[in-house]
Amino acid sequence: MKITGIEQILAGGRYLFVKVHTDEGLIGLGECGAWAYQEATVSVLKQMEKMIVGQDPLRTEFIWNALSRNLHFRGSVTQSAVSGIDIALWDLKGKYFQVPCYELMGGKVREKIKIYVNARAGDAKGMAAEAKKLADQGFQSIRFSIGHPKDENGRCGENFTSLVTRVEGTMKAVREAVGWNVDVAIECHRGMRPAEAIELGRVLRPYRPYFYEDPIPDNLEAMRQVIRSCDIPVATGERFINPAEFDSLMTTTDVRYIRPDMCVAGGLTAGKKIAAEAEVRGVYVIPHNPLGPVSTAACLQLDACIPNFEVQEYPMANGVCRLDKEMKTPFHVENGYITLPEGPGLGIELIDDIDTVFPFKGSYGGINLHEDGSIVDR
Repeated sequence: MKITGIEQILAGGRYLFVKVHTDEGLIGLGECGAWAYQEATVSVLKQMEKMIVGQDPLRTEFIWNALSRNLHFRGSVTQSAVSGIDIALWDLKGKYFQVPCYELMGGKVREKIKIYVNARAGDAKGMAAEAKKLADQGFQSIRFSIGHPKDENGRCGENFTSLVTRVEGTMKAVREAVGWNVDVAIECHRGMRPAEAIELGRVLRPYRPYFYEDPIPDNLEAMRQVIRSCDIPVATGERFINPAEFDSLMTTTDVRYIRPDMCVAGGLTAGKKIAAEAEVRGVYVIPHNPLGPVSTAACLQLDACIPNFEVQEYPMANGVCRLDKEMKTPFHVENGYITLPEGPGLGIELIDDIDTVFPFKGSYGGINLHEDGSIVDR
């Protein structure tokens, strides 16, 4: 069997799906994750296609190494393309052998996958109400974002004290609403300076946060200081693009949870390597998953076969999941868990003509500013 081509499918707000075609008619499905640069990723995929047409698609490790090590340049767009191809090759391999991907990666170590979902609202009272609804629906892990309130000019004007006080108030309200039998995580999206992140982490500790996600921008030394000073579990790494970056993070800091993105960090091949290294260090894995059905399916395959899986991000907000309309058979969610797909490969199918049903928009956001006109980290 030989690879004959790579098809790129731009769809929805910011999706890029990949289909690897073969001379035997088997097709593998993947997804690329550098969501702000999907058109650029298409161009990289076309270049990579020239390298791997004619290769045996079952040689996943060989092709991953060829694409990861045999090119002069690196970066998130390049690795996003590698990731999409790698996921598609694993899907294809599973279809060839008629087994789920996890059977080819050691077999499953769990029968269902715990997920966390998002509560969203404009203030503490609203956030608490939405979190309570999710808890009442059986979700055991809920996340909310600290947000960045904007003034009438569209700028983020909070000072140190107001930010810490506001987020503590939100956490207090959510904890009181859901009680102490539900895990509550906080998403910071790299939006704080180290001093803010340390102080906020300290005041949040009595509310027992599940994890404190990306409190500051990617900076290993600063992250080490934040982790040691705030004394709550930190989760980070969603923007990392290869196993070596995770090695540096785990070597330099006392991080408790890592967040590899299957569609950015190198696909399932990289995901398995990253998880294995974390396992020997006692670090647990919370795969990053903000995008589409293929990303989610790839995460589930990894989650099924690694002992140090913690919880899976699921793109549901206030009880609504956009993935349900994008797949022929939606994921089965019950009491805070997803049932593992049983079909071969990734075990899912996109709806027909997804790029026509959901035309590509390229919704990438814009520039965020502090009150003084300087950049807010995202």
